[in-house]
Amino acid sequence: MKRRKFLKNSTKITAGLVSAPLLASYPDTRKIETKINDHTVETKPIAICTWNFQNATAKAWEVLKNGGSALDAVEQGVMVEEANENNQTVGKGGRPDRNGNVTLDACIMDKDGHCGAVLAMQNIAHPVSVARKVMEDTPHVMLAGKGAEQFAYEKGFEKVNLLTEKSKQEWLEWKKTSKYKPIINIENHDTIGMLAIDKNGDISGACTTSGMAYKYAGRVGDSPIIGAGLFVDNEVGGATATGVGEEVVRTVGSFLIVELMRQGKSPQEACEEGVKRIMAKNKDNTDFQIGFIAMNKKGDTGSFCIHPGFTYRQYSNEGHVNNPSDSFIKR
Repeated sequence: MKRRKFLKNSTKITAGLVSAPLLASYPDTRKIETKINDHTVETKPIAICTWNFQNATAKAWEVLKNGGSALDAVEQGVMVEEANENNQTVGKGGRPDRNGNVTLDACIMDKDGHCGAVLAMQNIAHPVSVARKVMEDTPHVMLAGKGAEQFAYEKGFEKVNLLTEKSKQEWLEWKKTSKYKPIINIENHDTIGMLAIDKNGDISGACTTSGMAYKYAGRVGDSPIIGAGLFVDNEVGGATATGVGEEVVRTVGSFLIVELMRQGKSPQEACEEGVKRIMAKNKDNTDFQIGFIAMNKKGDTGSFCIHPGFTYRQYSNEGHVNNPSDSFIKR
């Protein structure tokens, strides 16, 4: 064990990590220089999320600027939308499945590669926090359905009616025809995925959704699947996805994008390649939306989608902005 500890400490020194006393001397939001693969790069506190969820990134930035961890930032950031009843794609107020039940999916991943997820969970308002409990308090990565719900109660989460009157009435109206065709950038706008880098240069991510409206009971998309809807590698960067999850799962999209960044591609280049891989398998089908966002260790960001209209929100020392994404299909 002594030899292992010595080797671990030696690795940290040769990697050029900044010492704790030096880190403590920096203001919380000051840019910090680290050294990766013998190239000096800049890391900085930053939070990004899919779509224009400005309240979510504002909350994440509040955590980061006060010196909080990226893990706390992404959890608290996406919780804002989980609690937003006007957002019918995430958390309480989300559109139900065909049987009228709101089922939620979420995952979270930290700087050390630890991760947790809940799938098809009912009656709990903050699935991302349950996912974190799975990560921290169990030997598992995923809990599903009634098992996830029971675990949440054991951890002190309260039972909540997730079906709001607005979502209920829309579901009752849908039942008159029971026909489902996703509306690009509206009903496919079903996820908030968030990535953050904290003052130490550490990366974490979270992803949460109520899934597709009026889906088959038990359907789970990419959002809670590590490697599909979200993936983080603290040596490289992170990526997260939104849109029709089935297509993201088929290419293990977020993992693919992080691996492309490991090979030297920028976040933008990696997101573009991720979408192109999906479209190569859907040459005769373009009637759906996928959007990827990515961030590398330096804090560089990128995004790409199938159809115009996707954006991602970003908060850093440079400001709080909504970035339009370039698309595979042009207007």
